[in-house]
Amino acid sequence: MAEAAPLYHDIAEAPAGGRAVWLRTDDGVRIRVGLWPAGAKGTVLLFPGRTEYVEKYGPAAGEFAQRGYAMLAVDWRGQGLADRLLPDRAPGHVGRFGDYQRDVAAVIALARAEGLPEPFHLVGHSMGAAIGLRALHDGLPVRTAVFSAPMWGIRMHPALRPLAWGLATLLPLVGMGSRLAPSTDAASYVATAAFAGNVLTRDPAMWAFMQRQLAAHPDLAIGGPTVQWLREALCETRALARLAAAERVVDIPAIRALMARWPGGRLDLVADAEHELMMEGPAIRARFYDAAVALFDAER
Repeated sequence: MAEAAPLYHDIAEAPAGGRAVWLRTDDGVRIRVGLWPAGAKGTVLLFPGRTEYVEKYGPAAGEFAQRGYAMLAVDWRGQGLADRLLPDRAPGHVGRFGDYQRDVAAVIALARAEGLPEPFHLVGHSMGAAIGLRALHDGLPVRTAVFSAPMWGIRMHPALRPLAWGLATLLPLVGMGSRLAPSTDAASYVATAAFAGNVLTRDPAMWAFMQRQLAAHPDLAIGGPTVQWLREALCETRALARLAAAERVVDIPAIRALMARWPGGRLDLVADAEHELMMEGPAIRARFYDAAVALFDAER
């Protein structure tokens, strides 16, 4: 039986019956998983993006439960209530991008130990989609996969890309990999940015929801990524590109290129939306969940 972990019900806006547990990965890192087991048709494995945490996807658990699916979500190492990997909790950091696959392995073992209904279905958002794509190539036992704004490339001005690569390669070699990446700081973007002009959502209610969460539980927040994280992310997205609208965070051409080579894959570009479709207005959220569940149901 996995050890009980905190689940902040006061901010999750999730269906009843949810709980959280601690897991130890095979390299000893403690991560947290939220479980919402109601639903007999299967289980959604929700892989969040960078900076995110279990409670942010409480509403998603409700959406999937209404459509007949259980759900779990994970706090990746270095964020949420999982072990932070530096003495300073603020930066988002990872030693190697492949270490996230250790978290994935622990999550799958838990899902099976808990007897969550199968088949499993992957929903990966942003960084979670990069982790999920790698996991698929490594044999992740899911029937289907849905990706939201997948981080299969990092959007930046072409003139800055050589500089980013240079700094991300050099600084870790001289012991500076734990420094914040250029142009970022230790503050949480959601906690400090104004709604006007934000790059995550065009829905003021969902923006307020995210801000309320971090105001109530600032221990969930992280700031910008470290140089080490940037190096690992650049290397991983380049490697993923060799596998098989309005977006201002990830690289749409990289997504198009990968999906063009994916047999049976379908790419939907959603107009009038920012980076987080599951945090957009009601119509866009419903469109996302309905499309995801239509795929799940077709492959049962």
